[in-house]
Amino acid sequence: MLAAIGVFIVVLLASSVAAWVHQRGQIAALRDKVAAQEADVAELRAERERWNDPAYVEQQARQRLKFVRPGERSYTVLDPQPESADTPAVVGPGAGEPVSTLPWYSTVWQSVRTADAPGAQR
Repeated sequence: MLAAIGVFIVVLLASSVAAWVHQRGQIAALRDKVAAQEADVAELRAERERWNDPAYVEQQARQRLKFVRPGERSYTVLDPQPESADTPAVVGPGAGEPVSTLPWYSTVWQSVRTADAPGAQR
């Protein structure tokens, strides 16, 4: 009789303990999420404080928007070959000719334009 009562109590409490363990896991996950969001909020507040500084605003305007003060000159250096040296060259099926990165119709149109140009060379 005592064993039956013990089994009844275990069965009765098992679902409650399982629910409690599941809820503790959810609480821990939510605490982690809140901590991550608080870190994001702190980062955004620091970003907002940086934007309140006139020197930072000027720096960002110069870098992002290429703004200059009156009387200053701005130069933008363009790389004639934007591909880096560590990028492997793609070789076509012919005699080692590089494959064009343009779509086929752009290549055809470029060929037509070159052929129509005065003094076109082959």
